[in-house]
Amino acid sequence: QQVQQQKRQEIRQKQLEENSGEGQAFLDKKAAEEGVVKTESGLQYKVITEGTGEMPKAESQVKVHYKGTLIDGTEFDSSHKRGQPATFRVNQLIPGWIEALQLMKEGAKWEIYVPAELGYGAGGTPNIPPNSTLIFEMELLEILPEKAPAAPAEK
Repeated sequence: QQVQQQKRQEIRQKQLEENSGEGQAFLDKKAAEEGVVKTESGLQYKVITEGTGEMPKAESQVKVHYKGTLIDGTEFDSSHKRGQPATFRVNQLIPGWIEALQLMKEGAKWEIYVPAELGYGAGGTPNIPPNSTLIFEMELLEILPEKAPAAPAEK
């Protein structure tokens, strides 16, 4: 049992290192492309469509259409495939999305390139390997209005 656990640990470590190296090579190549912007955190993005509306804040709730892929093109999530946009509170997302959404204006469509540390990191998820660099095509459809606090009940 201990030998099996050691082998699994070695395989995971190798996967972490490979994904990290491949992700960095991908990001280095993207950073050199025309139109790609790199932020201080390492997030990169390319504007497909400029937005004209407001910009969300961390506590804003937004409606977004998106598609997420690994750098090899494997799609791991898509609101389009579900047939409806997703609604999220900005500050409850991965760091790369939190940063990107607060830079976008309503109506904007961007392709973002998320380093592993701004995504799911060394932990990964069931369909995202550990240390994966991620690509998202995301469209900020709207910032949803804040719900008014409920009125106190009459006595």
